Amino acid sequence: MDTPVGGAAGLRGQRIADEALLDNQEAMAENDPGGMLRMTASAGAQVRESAALAAEVNLSALEDDGQPRAVVIAGAGTAARTGEILAMAAGPRSRAPVIAHRSAGVPGWVGAADVVIAISASGHSPEALAAADAAARRGARLVGIGAPDSELQSVVERARAPFIPVPRRAPARASLWALTVPVLLAARTLGLVKVNEADFAETATRLDADAERCRPSAESFVNPAKSLALGLAGSVPIVWGSSPLATVAARRFADTLSANARYPVVAGALGEAGRGRVGLLDGVFGGLVESDRDIFADPFDDEDGQQSSRLRVVLLRDGGLNADDDTDEPLAVEERRADAIQTLAERRGVRCDVITAEGGSSLERLASLVAVPDFASVYLALAHGLDPMAVPAVSEMKELSNP
Repeated sequence: MDTPVGGAAGLRGQRIADEALLDNQEAMAENDPGGMLRMTASAGAQVRESAALAAEVNLSALEDDGQPRAVVIAGAGTAARTGEILAMAAGPRSRAPVIAHRSAGVPGWVGAADVVIAISASGHSPEALAAADAAARRGARLVGIGAPDSELQSVVERARAPFIPVPRRAPARASLWALTVPVLLAARTLGLVKVNEADFAETATRLDADAERCRPSAESFVNPAKSLALGLAGSVPIVWGSSPLATVAARRFADTLSANARYPVVAGALGEAGRGRVGLLDGVFGGLVESDRDIFADPFDDEDGQQSSRLRVVLLRDGGLNADDDTDEPLAVEERRADAIQTLAERRGVRCDVITAEGGSSLERLASLVAVPDFASVYLALAHGLDPMAVPAVSEMKELSNP
């Protein structure tokens, strides 16, 4: 039964996930009044709309001063994730380093030789505004991306720099693709990436197809996102990516699980995890608790009838198409490492979900690793009776930290 959560007016939910809620469309609609499921399903449309809007903006001035020394992606939250996507797309041999800057302003070394891309879905984020202002004062080339008729647009246009309008139809965390496409197109103008219109079209098609597979009317046993959500219910999720591309998707999943479903998550690169964090599999939420579990018992209940915490590994595998001469690490190494983590998890009784990338371009493969987890984070929230759109703690923190 739903119970109010103390200290957060209007937030209701239940500790134990209820699978029946995910096969009841009326209940899902009631718990999702803001339409987060609908917004998540708009990812393909976001790609198409942003590509069309960016095409209307003259970015040629970015080329006038030649190759930049560095490209700074300035913004917070989802905006900063677009910097990681650009760095992945540009690759380890990029003509210029790509740096995601999450603080206000820009790094102290930024000057006329650099490019700053200031991003804010709302157009009012202090990080993006301060970065745009600082870039203009230092003579750096500037691009703004965000809501039209916003404060960010005013700052960018006063600096006589290009601004790509992205209509705000969803919260920032549900606008990843709307913000990413303009970043990639600006980077293409600078000669950092080779993404083309076919890549965008295929990515949009992939996102549409995954939205159809994950639609609310598809029952849990055929809906990959609902199945993933129910597998994660009550667990401590560990999300690892086998490659730089998959690691971007892993960190994105951590973002949405935290914001939508309010789950604590550990996420990162599998290679780095092998130096320490893989030890979680041996710990009190991993092998130690699994070794004492009755294989015939309800996996959601312990002896006291309470849900017991346990690890649940989600492994995102790139699966190929990264030519060895264009990466720092051969594909064979990534694949062996991914196989190893699956074996380790199996030996310790830790459950492991695997999602393998598909597609003919890096952008489409990224989309194939992001789409189902995005939906899963929303379904996990709904299974707990939570509204994935409303995050009172975020609003309260802004109020408490505002002078």
